[in-house]
Amino acid sequence: MFKKILIANRGEIALRVIRTCKEMGIKTVAVYSTADKDSLHVRFADEAICIGPAPSNESYLDIPRIISAAEITNADAVHPGYGFLSENSKFSRICTENGIKFIGATPEQIDGMGNKAQAKSTMEEAGVPCVPGSKGLVKTTAEAKKIAKKIGYPVMIKASAGGGGKGMRFIPSEDELEELMDSAKRESAACFGNDDMYMEKFIEEPRHIEIQIIGDQTGNACHLSERDCSTQRRHQKLVEEVPSPFMTKKLRDEMGQAAIKAAKAVKYEGAGTVEFLVDKHRKFYFMEMNTRIQVEHCVTEEVVGFDLIREQIKVAAGYKISGKNYTPQLHAIECRINAEDPINGFRPSPGKINELHTPGGHGIRLDTHVYSGYAIPPNYDSMIAKLISVAQTREEAIAKMKRALDEFIIEGIKTTIPFHIKLMENETFVNGGVTTKFLEEVEFDYSDMK
Repeated sequence: MFKKILIANRGEIALRVIRTCKEMGIKTVAVYSTADKDSLHVRFADEAICIGPAPSNESYLDIPRIISAAEITNADAVHPGYGFLSENSKFSRICTENGIKFIGATPEQIDGMGNKAQAKSTMEEAGVPCVPGSKGLVKTTAEAKKIAKKIGYPVMIKASAGGGGKGMRFIPSEDELEELMDSAKRESAACFGNDDMYMEKFIEEPRHIEIQIIGDQTGNACHLSERDCSTQRRHQKLVEEVPSPFMTKKLRDEMGQAAIKAAKAVKYEGAGTVEFLVDKHRKFYFMEMNTRIQVEHCVTEEVVGFDLIREQIKVAAGYKISGKNYTPQLHAIECRINAEDPINGFRPSPGKINELHTPGGHGIRLDTHVYSGYAIPPNYDSMIAKLISVAQTREEAIAKMKRALDEFIIEGIKTTIPFHIKLMENETFVNGGVTTKFLEEVEFDYSDMK
């Protein structure tokens, strides 16, 4: 087992990793930018090293500085968390070259799954259902029109190196294809330095359902059930839950086996997520594989009684997994609390937290790195907390979440708490009818809120 782990990340995920390391008797090293000098992950780690100024490319994305911090502190492993360098094959490779274990996927696995077109080809070969579309990259408009005519409109054009909805366009007809494809290519080039495109059939009334997997160094893999991530705004997840209200036993078995096929096809090592789109007929299609721990791993942990960070560390140290597949026995919902103002178009709201009262009680978990007096920097992702409710049924989990949101007081900044309160009262959400398009079709009235 590792003696000391450096956490190449910040905020709540860095604190989350530190907590599990302490329980395992492993020393920790926090790295931080000057903007994060007062963050809790810096305070609770055994050691902390400043790696640069606030901009990410001069701190959390600066590989030489992170490797130097690991070498200076004699860390024998690095946990990348999520975001930043967690899916960077170059970082994984450099860690290995410097005798430091990267707690995550191998460079080959990251590259293979990071390229969307290549990942789709690999999944098709493994027998995993994929969305009908191009066999690889679409290089010209003429080629795009030919493929779209074959699979039928509407279609989606997507950036091969994309994520978070960037470089993605909905194309309803041939008349709009050229203009929208050019727009997607320009956006992809600006965001990722790569304008490679691929095409897929547009899925009707899609739900975003992902399967949590774990694989060890022997090539064995298992799944820990699904998460429903359909409540999204501009392709950004806002709420996740386990189990999916749309799930059946048959569908879970089929999706679980498909996810294991995907993991074994690349001999996947560590915690990962196979993401699917599921249409209104409960047909599912591979979308992508995330080769890291997810923001929403907490809801899975709560329903299966499983510490995913601990399992990540054990697999990286060479331990074998049990091989057991899991079925959720409880229901859990996670609300991402962001420093954003939902009343004004989710405008970012960094600044100082003047007062904080956190919710508690039976069935409530809160993962956060903020505290009263903490100043949220404007330089990073706006998520400041993850609020999780757990209960015997979905109805009870929603009731617990409503109660917890009412108790959650954050003053000095705006947050998405009002949005989540309205969501928990929404009839479509309560009835489990949410698709990825839901928030495009509904507008909440906040006039009755304080």
